[in-house]
Amino acid sequence: MENRAENRIIPVTSIDSGDVEQIAHDVHYMNIQIVNLCFYGMPGDQKDWVLIDAGMPRSSDVIFEEAERLFGANNPPKAIILTHGHFDHVGALVELVERWNVNVYAHELEMPYLSGVKNYPEPDPTVDGGLLAKAAKLYPNEAIKLGNHVKALPLDGTVPEMDGWRWIHTPGHTPGHISLFRDSDRTLIAGDAFVTVKQESLYKVVTQKKEISGPPRYLTTNWEHARKSVEELYALRPARAITGHGRPMEGEELERNLDLLVRDFEKIAVPDHGRFVDGD
Repeated sequence: MENRAENRIIPVTSIDSGDVEQIAHDVHYMNIQIVNLCFYGMPGDQKDWVLIDAGMPRSSDVIFEEAERLFGANNPPKAIILTHGHFDHVGALVELVERWNVNVYAHELEMPYLSGVKNYPEPDPTVDGGLLAKAAKLYPNEAIKLGNHVKALPLDGTVPEMDGWRWIHTPGHTPGHISLFRDSDRTLIAGDAFVTVKQESLYKVVTQKKEISGPPRYLTTNWEHARKSVEELYALRPARAITGHGRPMEGEELERNLDLLVRDFEKIAVPDHGRFVDGD
């Protein structure tokens, strides 16, 4: 296994880094610098649990520590589920898999980027939005290699080790991006299909100013697919959502903001110009 970016230092963080918050009785999210991951399972010693996404490079120790606090020592997850394979969602993945000897599940269209076959397109620093967009050329885009630890998600929409949940193909940000939804309480783990912070702005990311936004502009390669994905998630009428970046939203706040994003997607989400907008 290999992740050439796992020891990279990404010198930006938010005021929420290290915070852990419960968003449902069995779902916690953790902020690591500028990205979120989720723990699914009932806290307590030796309980079954699942990790969703794997944080920034050099974050494996804090993930291990929080997993032990929630679920007890020497209790690896039953699986790791990836919303997609960008560097900030797989940063600690190789180290986690090596320590836990656990299977990783992702959409079949993400497999080339998780098996060393194909790199993601290079980020686009020309999109408008702020300093983090301009710095995007520094972000890793190389594929990682997970060997036989990575598996394609079941075609029937079920999620391994997450009874009652289903995965939804929400492409646009990446070809195989997925979101997770539980119909019983309408909890949504959206990944980067949409986010709740203006991810291109250094100030807003550092302060975690809550603001509905589309997927991060500098790494989103298909805006028509991204728009349709947001519309599909809106149609689910989620009661609460944790996104890959930003703070959770729920209830009327979430409904109002998703409605705004669907109605004004071109204005809110799509950059005025850029490689993936202009088709260069």
